[in-house]
Amino acid sequence: MIRAFDAFSLPLLRWFDPEDAHRMAIQGLKLLPPIRQRVDDPKLAVRAFGLNFPNPIGMAAGFDKSAEVPDALLRLGFGFVEIGSVTPKPQAGNPRPRLFRLERDEAVINRMGFNNDGAEAVLRRLAARAAGGGIIGVNVGANKDSSDRVADYVKLIETFAPVASYFTVNVSSPNTPGLRNLQQSAALDDLLARVIDTRERVRKNAGDSPVLLKIAPDLSLAELDDVVHIARSRRVDGMIVANTTLARPSTLREENRAKEQGGLSGRPLFRLSTRMVAETYVRVEGAFPLIGVGGIDSGGAALTKIRAGASLIQLYSSLVYKGIGLVEDIKRDLSSTLLRTGRDSLSEIVGADAATITAEDWPVR
Repeated sequence: MIRAFDAFSLPLLRWFDPEDAHRMAIQGLKLLPPIRQRVDDPKLAVRAFGLNFPNPIGMAAGFDKSAEVPDALLRLGFGFVEIGSVTPKPQAGNPRPRLFRLERDEAVINRMGFNNDGAEAVLRRLAARAAGGGIIGVNVGANKDSSDRVADYVKLIETFAPVASYFTVNVSSPNTPGLRNLQQSAALDDLLARVIDTRERVRKNAGDSPVLLKIAPDLSLAELDDVVHIARSRRVDGMIVANTTLARPSTLREENRAKEQGGLSGRPLFRLSTRMVAETYVRVEGAFPLIGVGGIDSGGAALTKIRAGASLIQLYSSLVYKGIGLVEDIKRDLSSTLLRTGRDSLSEIVGADAATITAEDWPVR
């Protein structure tokens, strides 16, 4: 059924403006009939952040911003879904057009600007499906016009702690002016201190809520040193590496479209984001797991990201070009690799190539 859906929908959606096509995809998922979810290969199960993931493939934040279709995505085979970014107040985001396909590069540029329905509406949806199970992470961000952005993050932790499987603190989107400044040492330390303090304060009533930090791939290694040091000292539960990039690699073929402002994702981000996964992995020294995201469009790419140091991975832009069948393709390839190499779990190969990758020349930006 998924193959048939991809064969029909991918060419059709290409005829529409990217944002309209995205809206159509969300509406289509709302109409998805109940399907029997395949049982995942037990060897693909991952234990991370105190959670048991049935497989390592997640839907990245940005697709289901307002928690409209998390259960449909889980039924399609994702091991977890991250909704958001959610802000305390509803937000329209930046003016359209703000989403662009780079077809020949299998890439996307977006400058969405945290458009979402706001915390109240999203909480209502997540509370209504809370008994449905599955791992649903909540990616939290600050409103563009907020006078106290740290307070926004604190409020969102308080709001969603009862219904979030985990939180992602998003300080790495390039599309909210000044947001990436929260990655600077003093600001990040203050933010994480207050977020973790809030998590601990609500733990008694809301249960455990792992906190992850999502970083940009454009950090220098000195900046990464500081970020990892603060993340470890504040005892976050994990990191997501990495968000979209402001860089425009010289290899891009869609030269005119590449001039659009915003964050670049998809295949051209793969080498840079994978290098950042490896660099982060060696600095973390096993203190917490990583989620790798950026340019994963095949089983081989997923395996490379895992061997660079990612315990889990996330997809989004590649689905625009490969379709939802990519999820099962990657799972099948990972299972085949484990069987062929005599491994019992993916944890045995996490970070196996990290040292080698960090010794290579830096990817061309």
